[in-house]
Amino acid sequence: MNDTNNKELSMQFPCVFPVKVMGLNSEAFSSAILSIFHKHLKPDEISCSEQRSRSNTYLSLTVTFTAQSKAQLDAIYQDLKDHELVLMTL
Repeated sequence: MNDTNNKELSMQFPCVFPVKVMGLNSEAFSSAILSIFHKHLKPDEISCSEQRSRSNTYLSLTVTFTAQSKAQLDAIYQDLKDHELVLMTL
């Protein structure tokens, strides 16, 4: 890729950014995910919606916030990746 393509793919900060996190449907999962986001953001800076699987076994949380930098996003994704209750992030 040349520099022009790299510039086109880069994000402009700050920007509204949704993160989808999936795990088993449990209070522990929800609490853990919100704690991770609260580590990086103030509680009033996030919006969270949830979706349960048809069987009610899994829970998907979509947390939307205004990302301030790539470093902030990287830190959030790393904390989510490192948590044992997280099955997948998008």
